[in-house]
Amino acid sequence: MTEQEGAAGGADLFQAMPFGQIVAMLETLDEPPSLGTIDLAELVGRFPELASVAVRDVAIDGPHGDVPGRVYRRPDATGATGAGLVWVHGGAFIGGDLDMPEAHWVSLALAARGTTVVSLDYRKALRGVHYPMPSDDVLAGWCWTAAHAEELGIDPGRLHLGGASAGGNLAAGVTKRLRDGAGPLPVSLVMVYPVVHAVLPPLSAELEATLAADEATTTAATDTFRDMARQYAGSDAALDDPYAFAASGDVAGQPPVLVLDSETDFLRASGEAYAQALAAAGVAVTVVTEPGTSHGHVNGPDMPGALASIERLATWIEEQR
Repeated sequence: MTEQEGAAGGADLFQAMPFGQIVAMLETLDEPPSLGTIDLAELVGRFPELASVAVRDVAIDGPHGDVPGRVYRRPDATGATGAGLVWVHGGAFIGGDLDMPEAHWVSLALAARGTTVVSLDYRKALRGVHYPMPSDDVLAGWCWTAAHAEELGIDPGRLHLGGASAGGNLAAGVTKRLRDGAGPLPVSLVMVYPVVHAVLPPLSAELEATLAADEATTTAATDTFRDMARQYAGSDAALDDPYAFAASGDVAGQPPVLVLDSETDFLRASGEAYAQALAAAGVAVTVVTEPGTSHGHVNGPDMPGALASIERLATWIEEQR
């Protein structure tokens, strides 16, 4: 399977049937879907710099058992002087793994540009798993990385936290937990097409025009968003929890935030609304909409705008000091 096919296959899965039916189907499987894999030899042929990255798996002790992680670092990196990123993949809280392009390729690409990356997996919201377990996994991965920053070649003052889609939610919620004393704050929060609300915010006029969606399509997207949030939350109380959905509660007191959205994406409404709330609360926030992209675009190196987004992420990480 190519990276493009893998990304498309994952998108097809989540569009093929109602969200509840997808959950029921996945709960019959031993493992959640990977949402794509990458052909490393093909990627290195296209991007030779990726061959310079050293990769190793780690098992991080967490409150619910081991948290799978993967460390990406250029072998020529010396000393604890470089930037680092703890990165969390998406998958609607019910799918994805460390091998999907959104995890593996993004980490390789950023490491090749000089950022040490710790990519995290987490427990999926299936078979009775709900918030806070996935959040706890990411918090454990963050704290482990912060504690081992110097041996990983990371300047502790240049360690960032980020994620894509559902991973963006988890990174945002953990950042608020860190703000409130759970551990050291990241130097910045990096979110790519994040979902940080329990209910999809109203679409801006510009986004409505971009999507050109009819009422039925908009209603279906809103319902899927709602069902995804409920599956992660697991209870009505968690839908209002400010750590489960970072747009809830007080959003002040956070480090600088980058929100990188896809252009043609209903979830863009969540990223845009959160950015507005952050700015109103005095948080430094930068919002970028990648032209010509749809949701999940960094899950495929062949997708329009994927490389441009990687460069944006690398530049942001380098500039935050």
